[in-house]
Amino acid sequence: MGFVAAAALDALTDATPVQVEVDDVPVCLVRTGDDVFALHDVCSHQRWSLADGLVIDGGVECSLHGSTFDLTTGAPSSLPATRPVPTFATRVTDGTVEVDVTVATNGAPTPDH
Repeated sequence: MGFVAAAALDALTDATPVQVEVDDVPVCLVRTGDDVFALHDVCSHQRWSLADGLVIDGGVECSLHGSTFDLTTGAPSSLPATRPVPTFATRVTDGTVEVDVTVATNGAPTPDH
C-alpha cells in the first residue's frame, strides 16, 4: 500500500491533534510547524482516542487518564500507560499529508484492547 493521502496540510492547525483513518487504521495526526507526526490513535493503556487529547512538550496527552506519548517515538512519558503506541511515516506532497500505516516506524504493536 505505502503512502496514502490523509489530510490537507492547510487543514491541520499547529499543535492540535486530528483523527483520520488511513486504510482502516485510526491515526492521530499532529502538526508542529512544518512537521507532521502520525501515531496510532488508540491509547496503549485503554481504548481511547489520542486525538481527543492535548499536545504538550513534544507529546500528545490522552484525555482519559493523562498518559503522554512522544510524537516521534510513541513512547509513554507518564503513567498509567507503559507501552508505546505505533508511529507511522509521513510526508507532504503538493500540500497533502500522506501516511504509511503498513509498518510502525517504532516497531510497536497495534494496541489489542
